[in-house]
Amino acid sequence: MYKRKKLNNGIEVVMEKIPHFRSVSIGLWFRSGSIYEEEDQNGLSHFIEHMLFKGTEKRSAKDIAQTLDAVGGQLNAFTAKECTCFYSKVLDEHLDLALELLSDMVFNSIFLEQEIEKEKGVVLEEISMYEDSPDDVVHELLSANFFKSHPLGFPILGTRENIESFTRIKLFDYFKTFYTPHNLVISIAGNYEEVTLYRLLDKYFGNWMEAKQFYNDPPLLSPGKGVFYKYKDIEQTHLCIGCPGVVLGNEDIYAMMVFNNIFGGGMSSRLFQKVREEHGLAYSVFSFPSSYVNGGLFTIYAGLKPTQLKNTISLIFEEIGNIKNRDITHEEFSMAREQLKGNYILGLESTNSRMTAIGRNQLLLGRTMTPDEVLSKIDNVSMDNIYEIVEKMYLEETTAIAVVSREDPTELLSKFF
Repeated sequence: MYKRKKLNNGIEVVMEKIPHFRSVSIGLWFRSGSIYEEEDQNGLSHFIEHMLFKGTEKRSAKDIAQTLDAVGGQLNAFTAKECTCFYSKVLDEHLDLALELLSDMVFNSIFLEQEIEKEKGVVLEEISMYEDSPDDVVHELLSANFFKSHPLGFPILGTRENIESFTRIKLFDYFKTFYTPHNLVISIAGNYEEVTLYRLLDKYFGNWMEAKQFYNDPPLLSPGKGVFYKYKDIEQTHLCIGCPGVVLGNEDIYAMMVFNNIFGGGMSSRLFQKVREEHGLAYSVFSFPSSYVNGGLFTIYAGLKPTQLKNTISLIFEEIGNIKNRDITHEEFSMAREQLKGNYILGLESTNSRMTAIGRNQLLLGRTMTPDEVLSKIDNVSMDNIYEIVEKMYLEETTAIAVVSREDPTELLSKFF
């Protein structure tokens, strides 16, 4: 059973008590991510996430790392396009310690100049790691060109030029804008005493008073189309095909996910069976939807030999055509729907996954649905819903193809538009 509470300073709290667990997970969800950055700010959200682990007024970076390690707990964070989350998982008896540590990181991080300069090197190495992974590069290439100049197309890590230019003042200005009580959701899932939890939340977060900040939420432009190529001296060709997806919160998202299971979501999907099992054209081939408050992207990926590119794309578009022609069987549809329900429920079998689900939904959608509500919405998906989704998605004027390879496929692929 989920409960919501709002602290006096505007902080939203969403909770799920699971008394048969001995652990509790806590997440601080800030509405801060690459979508809110200007071009010269790109990478700030992610860089600030790193800096909150680099020392507070009373803890060194080592002390922060050791605080929960010493009691067998976990502490981590991630930055996404629309949010930044700092989270911990501990035994229920260490809830106080976890909340105190997270609050110390948010309120008392000191952003030392020498740590900022040191962390620039760390983030630049992180960028290098992604650049050495062509499957990551091709997804970034697709995103940048599909979303064009919209911040959804910005890389979460930022650019090398931006990272090198960041100053302490620039970090603080951004931090003060986005790290405010009205921009935070705290999510807790696991075993806790409700009265004790309320007392601790008020103790560590209730006195935080900052003015509510206002910032632009940029409208989504029309999606980019065409073929986009990046040279890399590698053996494989990495292919991404992108089409408009479903906006976060739209009811069509359930039909989209059922469709994805049929089309390319797993080993039993059409793409895997046809491209890999029947024709042996690729080792890795799959599809997945990405949904954001301001837009959506449906991505098809394949890693293959350069000589197999034409055949692979032909098979992909052939399967799209088949589904457009309404050839989904009732057996295929039922299996995909049950698979989605099973994956969803199995994915909730930890306090951390439940904390993530309720925190992200509360932050981005302002609401949290129970598992039964989600399962009901999946059950209500019809085959007609899937066909409607496919008709909206796969239009020639809104499809983008990104390729990372040592061979330029632009002329070859132009025939598909």
